[in-house]
Amino acid sequence: MTTRHVTFVELPLYPNTLPLASGYLQAFAQQDPEIAETFTFEIHSSPSTTPTETVLEQLLAGDTEVFALSCYLWNMRAAKRLLDGILAARPDAHVILGGPQVMNHATEYVPHGSDRVVVCNGEGEQTFAAYLRALLAPEPDFRTVPGISFFAGDELVDTDKPARLKELDEIPSPFAAGVFDGGEYTFAVVETNRGCPFSCSYCFWGAATNDKVFRWEEDRVFKDLTWLSEHGIESIFLADANWGALPRDVELTRHLVRCKQKNGYPMMVSMQAAKNRPDRVTEITEILVEGGMLASQPVSLQTLSPGTLEMVQRANIKETTYVELQNKLKEKKISSYTELIWPLPGETLESFQSGIARLCESSADAIVMYPQLLLRNTPMYERQELLGIKTVRVDDPVAEADVVVGTKWVSREDYEAGVWFAYAVITLYNARAARLIATELDRDGTCSWGEFLTSAVEYFQRRTDNPICAFFADSVTNLRNYDLNNTGKVLHMVLHSHRAELDGLLRDFLTEHGWLATERQRTAFELDLVARPYVYREPVSPPSIELEHVTVVNRARYQVELEVPASAMDLIGAPDGSEGTRVRLDHVGRRKMPYPRHRSLDHNAAYCQGMMNRLRDIVPSWATVEPDGTFGALNAA
Repeated sequence: MTTRHVTFVELPLYPNTLPLASGYLQAFAQQDPEIAETFTFEIHSSPSTTPTETVLEQLLAGDTEVFALSCYLWNMRAAKRLLDGILAARPDAHVILGGPQVMNHATEYVPHGSDRVVVCNGEGEQTFAAYLRALLAPEPDFRTVPGISFFAGDELVDTDKPARLKELDEIPSPFAAGVFDGGEYTFAVVETNRGCPFSCSYCFWGAATNDKVFRWEEDRVFKDLTWLSEHGIESIFLADANWGALPRDVELTRHLVRCKQKNGYPMMVSMQAAKNRPDRVTEITEILVEGGMLASQPVSLQTLSPGTLEMVQRANIKETTYVELQNKLKEKKISSYTELIWPLPGETLESFQSGIARLCESSADAIVMYPQLLLRNTPMYERQELLGIKTVRVDDPVAEADVVVGTKWVSREDYEAGVWFAYAVITLYNARAARLIATELDRDGTCSWGEFLTSAVEYFQRRTDNPICAFFADSVTNLRNYDLNNTGKVLHMVLHSHRAELDGLLRDFLTEHGWLATERQRTAFELDLVARPYVYREPVSPPSIELEHVTVVNRARYQVELEVPASAMDLIGAPDGSEGTRVRLDHVGRRKMPYPRHRSLDHNAAYCQGMMNRLRDIVPSWATVEPDGTFGALNAA
């Protein structure tokens, strides 16, 4: 029997990503003896930014008869160019497209009238195996394949979708089957279950799975995780929709730590934390932090507006529970970051700003604001006209992302004001550039956190002569906040390359509003200047502004000793009645890397973006210097 060759094509965001989806498809299909005897398989995986000509040359060098392309938001334009190139060079080849960007949208991607390109409209394993069985016939009849769309002449045919796999162990482990043996992988996505119990309207998980969660057998998962550790996978993303929702997730987490202790890998783990199990997620985070595999816990709130939560069919933990969670994490010295999305339906500019102000008042570690992307096959996508959703497609040669820039509740002007507000939060709150002075102004009744941030936005918009504000203006106008590394570029500027420019910008802003009028206010500002973190491991440098009330007594490479007015010692967490006024500020931090001058800004921005999610690794610590020379620990700055 003549063997026929199948090539899976994956275009991930990161190099050396383990191609899990292709592994599942191959392992499931090879259970069929005739498929296993007839077809041979290979997986081609190149980062989505790899030039199309390079990938095409590699794909066309072999004798592939069937190409299977995984299509996502982040690679769709590149995948479309590959499809065009394959069809031009191999008109007799068969192509199957799968993934959330193409499912139920065949007419956008399949050339009209083409009978050799099909689109998978759901979970892929059963459909792909049936597709290969259809190709065994001399004249394939794709109407027998469940869950696909294809052209029969001028008619677009949609076949009925198969039922979801309830027994996930029907999919053999691609790790145990040897699919990935010999590959050089450093990053892996891991599933231990499929489905989501929530039905958030902006998210594909719940919409795609009818709210049912099915899981792989526990021993199988243990073995797969062990394989990843034994094969040197450096970083793992736990892609379950709600890691920590199941009690077994705690033991699976402990197993990962044991694997690292034995084999040295994985070195880092990230997760989509369960929304309604803060105590269990905190336990998991603590296990991973102690195991040296995680530095921060995500808290996915997405919005604090009750009306918006109802509109997007989401249930958050209570705000009181959130505050308790923040306090527990701080006690354990674990970083966290609170995730929000702008602009969700029902959210207004006022409610967005108000929610962030409450997070600032509750001393959230960091607030991460993602742009709202209109995702295919979500309830929100189907209701976009009703919700007044307006989008702009990002000018990206690789991705196919539609950013929401307006809703019934938010105009384009409001949208841009919200993004400006986000940049103010990143700079003044997350990067600690004005945290002490803003807290003091809030505490003495001069202005609230919300008023402070809103005033900063108005000022920044007038100061585009300053390179930091010019960067914000360009980012807002050109939707550069779509790229997560854009946040990293902000931190690179305000915590490294443009510290002096920020010093002057803040002084001028505070002076214009009369917020440096008292000695205590000026002292709080000066403490912010010396306590602003360094995102890289680098020597401490003096502020570009002369200090009036805080005196630098000694300076070492990473530490500074300061004389602080006794009346202002409480600003840095000194207990009431503290006699000492000399403090040491230690900027050593944890897991900071030296500034890599030879690397590109994009490379360094990726590092900086990651550090914002683990701020406790870079913020300095305070300690009082007692008369006998000993140190008394205070809070992190």
